[in-house]
Amino acid sequence: MRNALLALIGTLFVHCAAADPLTVISFGRADQQALSRAYYGPFRALTGIDVKAFSYDGQTTELDQMVRSGKPDWDVIQVESRTLQLGCEQGLFEKLDYHRIGNPGDLIPGALSECGVGIFTWSMALAYDADKVKGAPTTWADLWDLKKYPGKRGLRRSAKYTLEIALLADGVEPHDVYKVLATEQGVDRAFRKLDRIKSHVVWWEAAAQPAAYLANGNLVMTSAYSLWLDQQRLKPSLRLAWDESLYDVDSWAIPKGTPRVSQAYQFIAFTSRPEQQKVLSDTLAYGPTNRKAVQLLDAQRARTIPSAGVNLKHALQVDTAFWILRGEGLEERFDRWAPPICRQQIDDDDDEYKDQAVCQDVYGNMRSLRAGEPNKN
Repeated sequence: MRNALLALIGTLFVHCAAADPLTVISFGRADQQALSRAYYGPFRALTGIDVKAFSYDGQTTELDQMVRSGKPDWDVIQVESRTLQLGCEQGLFEKLDYHRIGNPGDLIPGALSECGVGIFTWSMALAYDADKVKGAPTTWADLWDLKKYPGKRGLRRSAKYTLEIALLADGVEPHDVYKVLATEQGVDRAFRKLDRIKSHVVWWEAAAQPAAYLANGNLVMTSAYSLWLDQQRLKPSLRLAWDESLYDVDSWAIPKGTPRVSQAYQFIAFTSRPEQQKVLSDTLAYGPTNRKAVQLLDAQRARTIPSAGVNLKHALQVDTAFWILRGEGLEERFDRWAPPICRQQIDDDDDEYKDQAVCQDVYGNMRSLRAGEPNKN
C-alpha cells in the first residue's frame, strides 16, 4: 500500500509539474540551442518539469514591471554581471540560499554572488595570426612591441577592457589593476600607454570583427572575445594568448516573487552540475563555472576555454562594481580621445562619411568628408 501511494504521489508530481512549466529567459542567439542541449532537455527528462525557454535583449524593463506588480511570469533569467548587481540592489532578484544549489567551493571565483549563480565564463584575450608574427606573443606588452611585431593591432573602442589592458601592458599586476585605475594618476597612465600605439590601432566594436580583421590581414594581433575566435574559425593560424586575459561571468538569477522558487532552485542546481556544464562547453567555448566540469573536458577543448586552470591562473576578473561606479566618466573621456569609426562606408572605395568630419576606416586610415586621400592628422 505504501509503495502504491508513493507511486501515485510521484505521478501526481509529474503531472502537476507538466501543467505548471518553468519559464527560463536567456539571451538566445547561438546559445539557445546549446542551452537546450545541456540544460533544458535533460532537466525536463530528469524531473518531469517542463521548461519554456524564451529570449530577451538584456533589458530589464519588462522584468521590473512584473516584479513590481508581484506577478512575475519569468522564473529563471540569464543576466550579465552588471545587470545582476544592479538588479540585486533594486530588489528584482531573490537573495540566494547557496545550500540549495550545491557546494559553493566547487565554483570558480566570481561565479557566486548574493543573487546569482554563474552559468559560464567568457573572456577578452590577446588574439594573433601565427602566420603574420615571428614568435608567439604571450602578454599584452607584446601588443605594444611595434619593433618585434610590426603591423596594425586591434583594440575594442571602449574604456572598459581597453584601459585594463593598457595598465597590464604597462606592468601593473592583475590584482592591482583596479586599485591603480581608481586614481586619476592611474587613468592618466593608461591613456599615456595607449598614446604610444594610437596611430597603429584599428578600433573595433562588434564581437565578430577581430577574427575577421585577423583573417583578412588587416591586423597582426588584437584583443578579442575568445568565444568568437573559436566559433568563427576563419583561419587555422589564428591563436589566443591567455596570460592576463580578462574574464567575466554570465549568471542565473531568480526573479523576485516567482511562485516557482523551488523549481527554479532545482533548475539552477542541475545546471551547476559538472556533467551538464561539460555538455555546454563541448558545444560552445564558454568556460564552466564548476571546476569539476573543467576536469571532464578533453585536453584540447580545455585549452580553448577561459576557466581552465592554466588559462585562469593569470587572468583578471572584470570588476563590475568599479565600472558601475566609474564607467560613465571613463567612457566619456575615452570617447573624446579615440577617433570615431566610419559609419557610412558602403565598400572599400567609398570615401564619403556623412556627419563625420574625420573617422577611421577598417584599415586604420583616417578619412574625411573630402574624397581622395586619407586624412593625415
